[in-house]
Amino acid sequence: MDDESAEIELLEQNINKTRHISNRMINILDSFDTRLAKLEKSILPLYNSTQILQRRANNIEKALLKIDEVASNHEGIEAEEALILRGPQPGQIDAYRDALERLNASIAFKGSDPDSLETARLVETGAKKLTQLYTKVVAEGSTGSIPPPGEELTMCPFPAVSLSTLRNLVTFLRTLPLPSTHPSHAAAPGILSTLKEAQKGYADMRGTWARKCLETQGKRVLDRADTIDAIVVGKDFGKWAESLISVAETEYELLVDLIPLTGPTMTASTFDTLLNPILVLFSTIVTSLVGSIKRSLQKFAFLALSSFESLSVLQPRWEKLLTLRGNESRKDTNEFKEGLHALRAVCLRSFPEFLADLKMASMGNTRAEQSTGPADFTIQTVRYMDRLPEVRDAAASILLVVGDGNWKMGQGTQVGKGAKLGDGDERVILEHYAYDVVMTALSSLMTVSKTPRRSPALNAIFLLNNVSYLRQHILVEPRLRSLPDLLSSPTRDVLNSNYRTAKANYFDANFSPLMQVLSDDPKDKSGKTATKEKFIRFFDLFEEVLERHKMARVLEDDPAGREALGEEVIKLILKNVSGVVYIIIHRLIKSPDIKMSPETVTTQLRALYRSGDDRL
Repeated sequence: MDDESAEIELLEQNINKTRHISNRMINILDSFDTRLAKLEKSILPLYNSTQILQRRANNIEKALLKIDEVASNHEGIEAEEALILRGPQPGQIDAYRDALERLNASIAFKGSDPDSLETARLVETGAKKLTQLYTKVVAEGSTGSIPPPGEELTMCPFPAVSLSTLRNLVTFLRTLPLPSTHPSHAAAPGILSTLKEAQKGYADMRGTWARKCLETQGKRVLDRADTIDAIVVGKDFGKWAESLISVAETEYELLVDLIPLTGPTMTASTFDTLLNPILVLFSTIVTSLVGSIKRSLQKFAFLALSSFESLSVLQPRWEKLLTLRGNESRKDTNEFKEGLHALRAVCLRSFPEFLADLKMASMGNTRAEQSTGPADFTIQTVRYMDRLPEVRDAAASILLVVGDGNWKMGQGTQVGKGAKLGDGDERVILEHYAYDVVMTALSSLMTVSKTPRRSPALNAIFLLNNVSYLRQHILVEPRLRSLPDLLSSPTRDVLNSNYRTAKANYFDANFSPLMQVLSDDPKDKSGKTATKEKFIRFFDLFEEVLERHKMARVLEDDPAGREALGEEVIKLILKNVSGVVYIIIHRLIKSPDIKMSPETVTTQLRALYRSGDDRL
């Protein structure tokens, strides 16, 4: 027991000693922890300060390197001056541009250093050299062979190589210092002035080149006015005007891409300068065209209408184009609208003057009074009506401006006159005008057909030929199927009615004497001698009819109508000649004065109304 107690006591002592050691270790570790916290608190600010100092050292080192680089560049300015003064050489444009960039960087670094003024002067010189190259390339691209006449033109030629060179130049020129971007740069005002001059030169050269390309085409339109169809010339003029607008639009797109100063105001001002020669050319061509039309309005009436119609379609594009030159730039001037008004003015004159010419044609028209064929004014009327559908829109718009019936200058009556016509009444106004044209032509024909210079029979042939010509080519067989759409019911009725009247007058004047001779009964008290004399008189008159119709052909322009008319004449004559009376007389009188049988009369009459070589 004593041994066990001793061991237990020994163990307790060891435990106490171990506990004492543990407590001391804990105290030591706590002391270490406190000291480490104090150490960390002391070292952290030092570490942060060290990091800041290292960054500053790196920045200083980089700045020193940059200073060394700029200083070395400054030392090379004298060497670059020769390059700048020599100007950009072929294949060295990039090197020239790099030299200018280095000079600009040098000015920015030196600030107010006195040497910066000399460097700025050198930069300005370099900018001038580049703009000279820019102007030279533009000039080279604005010369050469112009497009041949008749070729559709949408843009003026500009070589692809020149365009590529210009784009590279413009890209750099737009980076040069200007007062708005580099107010402290000594060369900025001079560079701005240089670029303005170069930009104005671009506009002048491209505008002049565009005018030169378009001028030949425009003169071709004027030269062809006397040699080809008037409506075709008017359409050609419209195509030329469209080409002019297309060229101007294309030039604006190029201008936006190729000018160094790109502000909205500068762009609009430059385009206005470029557009000016084109507008002057347009005004010149329109003035010449209108002058030609005025000198012979009757001849060129449809040229005026066709040109007016073609320009009217282009007006929206033109107005949009003019907005590109700025709102304040010549805002009171619109060459296109002025040209349109000039054409409208001659178109307004053409309608009443045509009616006046038709009316005057019946006064002292010696040629019409001597001929029995279609009169000149009859042919002109048909041609006029024949062309009217081709300029229908222009004619309707002009007539609406003139006013329904005002083309007669207050004379005569109007067809279906009612409320004032306006938009939507285009067909009505054309029908009314067509009626007045037909009525005026018929009235003039009636006047000419009463001339004492011809016999009544020839006057009747003249009237029939002319009325039939009008009716045939306007109503029955017009060249354009759309022409009858312009003829109202009163117009159709008056043509048909006058044709029937003219035909009846023709029968009466040419064949009534024949019928009158045979109208008496052959069995009357006058006997065989009187009957014989009637037939002698009949054949004498018949021979006069034959001779008259050989000289004055009937319905030469209407073979079908002429043959139908001949059949009517044959029926009319044979109704009297081949009857019982003729048979009796032929039996009772064996005389050579009975010259023809009914069959011979028929053959002779039918020959009168045949066409071509089958005539007598």
